[in-house]
Amino acid sequence: MAAAAADPSVFLIFFTLFLSIFSSVSSKSLSVSSPSPLSSPSPKPSPVRAAPSTHSSSILDPKQLRALQSLNIPTGKDPCSPIHNSTTICDSSTPFRHIVSLKLINCSDDVALSLTALKSLSTVNTLGFVNCPISPIRFPSQLTSNLKSFTCISSLKKLTGVWLSRLQNVTDLTVSDVSITASGPSIILNSIKNLHTVTISHANLTGYLPKHWHPNLSYVDLSGNKLKGKIPTSLTELENLVFLNLSSNSLNGTIPTSFGDMSSLQNVSLASNSLSGSVPDSLAAIPGLVHLDLGSNQLNGTIPKFISDMKRLKYLNLERNNFHGILPFNASFIKKLAVLKVGENSNLCYNHSTLSSKVKLGIAPCDKHGLPMSPPASKDISSDDSDDSEDYADDESEHQQHSHGPSKVVLGIAIALSSIVFLIIFLILLAKCCK
Repeated sequence: MAAAAADPSVFLIFFTLFLSIFSSVSSKSLSVSSPSPLSSPSPKPSPVRAAPSTHSSSILDPKQLRALQSLNIPTGKDPCSPIHNSTTICDSSTPFRHIVSLKLINCSDDVALSLTALKSLSTVNTLGFVNCPISPIRFPSQLTSNLKSFTCISSLKKLTGVWLSRLQNVTDLTVSDVSITASGPSIILNSIKNLHTVTISHANLTGYLPKHWHPNLSYVDLSGNKLKGKIPTSLTELENLVFLNLSSNSLNGTIPTSFGDMSSLQNVSLASNSLSGSVPDSLAAIPGLVHLDLGSNQLNGTIPKFISDMKRLKYLNLERNNFHGILPFNASFIKKLAVLKVGENSNLCYNHSTLSSKVKLGIAPCDKHGLPMSPPASKDISSDDSDDSEDYADDESEHQQHSHGPSKVVLGIAIALSSIVFLIIFLILLAKCCK
């Protein structure tokens, strides 16, 4: 009877031992699974200490200080300190420092340009307006002659070509998202003799492209306007031109056959115009071309094979034209491109023995006569991004399953072992009770 009475206590001891073992093993198994790299908390950044302020022996010219205050520009303790002010850059002259770069950003409604303030700021050679829809005034002559860089983005209401043409010594001109009243870009560009870079985009600019261009130009962006007419051959004389964007205008005619004379070109966009004719063979003479966008025009003929020999090309858009024949690109050329768009050329097809149908080009495979076999799907190679994202999501899901896999295995083993131990203990107690 004494042994029988002791049996329940032994049972309780073993049952308690079982619970503690199960609890310990379960907690360890849960700690085995390592968190996904994407969900792991990033280490706390070390505190960034502000650079010590270097006090110049000279201060800002009092006249220029008052000019900044009249323009509602925060001056703080030291308007020339880059730590406290990102809108002004000053020289190191003595006894007073002078502003050489000024940028007005997000101007308030009560800001107005005054002749007195601008005369005080005649030392400025870089001037910018960003989101400052205030009325322009005629700049004083000394400020105009000193300016080398002028930027106007969504600012200065009712600009005119005559007003911009007075900035005769500017080398870098940027005017964007501003309506300009002018008979054409010539009135602006022909007056600024030392221009290196020019952007006049989305400015509602009408007229024709200039017939004369300054040879020093290396960057031209006249996109998003209402320019019409042909591309003048004089443009192709710009041997130093690296960037050319004439997209989203109403240009017509053919691409000049001498286009390849611009041997320094790296980025070309003539998209969204009404250009016709074929792609000129002279483009083969541009070795450093990286970006070529001729999409959304009326270009015809076959796509030149020399394009596949452009070793640095990464972006190619020929979609929405009238090209026909067999696409002259192989798989290795297509693979090295970041973007290829050739869709919506109804008479263009690809050699299905050379290219896999998995590459979504937006055109149909060719039949034995070199004609499209079926209507093409309206997709291009850039649409593979969605497939890639789906594959990435699948890979991520699989990765998460694998990352949690070891914890489930360990947990299952722990439960199985605990069950066996419990069963053995139960059988021993049952045997003792039955004696």
